[in-house]
Amino acid sequence: MDIGTISTRYAKALMIYASERGAEDTVYREIETLSRSFSKFPQLRESLNNPVLKAKNKQDLIVAAAVGDAEPSKEFARFVELVIKQHREFFLQFMCLTYITFYYHMKHIAVGTLITAVPVDDDTKRRIKETAAATVHAGMKLQTWVDPSIEGGFIFDINDYRLDASIATQLKRVKQQFIDKNKRIV
Repeated sequence: MDIGTISTRYAKALMIYASERGAEDTVYREIETLSRSFSKFPQLRESLNNPVLKAKNKQDLIVAAAVGDAEPSKEFARFVELVIKQHREFFLQFMCLTYITFYYHMKHIAVGTLITAVPVDDDTKRRIKETAAATVHAGMKLQTWVDPSIEGGFIFDINDYRLDASIATQLKRVKQQFIDKNKRIV
């Protein structure tokens, strides 16, 4: 079995289980925190893959990465227990990402990314979020990145669409048009 198949099966099972119990929002927050922990601390994944570490210690480590000192939801705790029992901790990061995708799909949330050369103020973010949400008829989660290499303008990604209005891209297009035009003359 490959990573995608295993991750999808476990994430889908967790989504169904949490939805039946009305805890999908709580589990989402725990899973999202765990996913961020995997990104921030690569040692977490290494520790989970360590065969010397006992199952109880792995379970405590995962719960601590997801909720800190707070008590985890019963659904999340049972899920972690199942993952450890089946020796699938290697796939846990992928399961988290897949669950987040399923959650967005179930709750009709679109994810947008706005890349700009300079930081954007909160009012602009809010207006972009509202406009995009009305366009795609879904809730909107907007992530913003600052990338000075685009030199100005913006790049906006939402679902599978990209609007690239950056100065760097426009300069590349003009350069390519100039090269193409000069090739025809020679």
